[in-house]
Amino acid sequence: MILKEKYTLSNGVEIPKLGLGTWFISDKDAVQAVKDAANIGYRHIDTAQAYQNEGGVGDGIRACGVKRADMFVTTKLAAEVKSYQEAVASIDQSLKTLGLDYVDLMIIHSPKPWAEFAGADRYFEGNREAWRALEDAYQAGKLRAIGLSNFETADIDNILKSCSVKPMVNQILAHISNTPQALIQYTQDNGMLVEAYSPIGHGELLKHQELAAMAEKYHVSVPQLGIRYCLQLGFLPLPKTANPAHMKNNADVDFVISESDMEFLKNMAQIKDYGDASVFPVYGGN
Repeated sequence: MILKEKYTLSNGVEIPKLGLGTWFISDKDAVQAVKDAANIGYRHIDTAQAYQNEGGVGDGIRACGVKRADMFVTTKLAAEVKSYQEAVASIDQSLKTLGLDYVDLMIIHSPKPWAEFAGADRYFEGNREAWRALEDAYQAGKLRAIGLSNFETADIDNILKSCSVKPMVNQILAHISNTPQALIQYTQDNGMLVEAYSPIGHGELLKHQELAAMAEKYHVSVPQLGIRYCLQLGFLPLPKTANPAHMKNNADVDFVISESDMEFLKNMAQIKDYGDASVFPVYGGN
């Protein structure tokens, strides 16, 4: 069962192979979502400062009936935080908001502030400063692992050239029809686990008839197909939902996509329209 399986990060920390994403889940609803997920068997919850639901996630972790040591909690340093002092304060604020003594994984949410995601400035110095704060919190035992999100090759290089602790993950947009091979290879070659957010393309994969036909062939849903695709590529998928039925379905992925079908899925035409989510920078908006 996938919910019992784990990857091992470069520093030896184990991380559950499937996580629950909480983007767009309100602070209030996050409490029940975490409790439902834990009851189903999830042990990995992914939140962020920008989601404004760290408090609810923390409350859910405490109320879910599972020992803290058995739950893996990820949060993200806000994309706008690009100085050492600001990052130190933000890390401590996340611990306070979550109400936790430590966070299992904390990552820089984006190499650029969201409002400047398409801009030319890569914020190299600011990212080195933010990374230094994560390193210090890691050395102090506040964070069990540290990593990146939405970082391209040049952004990763910037960190690798100056870091004392190498990033352990890079969380990126990766799903059927959008699998950035060069970035993935570079991430993996540098010892980082690829985490895949939006493994169902923010729901847009549900509209594809070819995927529906393939899912039917395997007697699974399109979300299950998308999640299994990521797992077979060695990624850690983070499907987001507050619906317990969807949580169960997303975790029922004990089937194998054939090599020929995997090749077909890897080479599908890329989704250009993410619907309502298209306004967000990670989906091509400004």
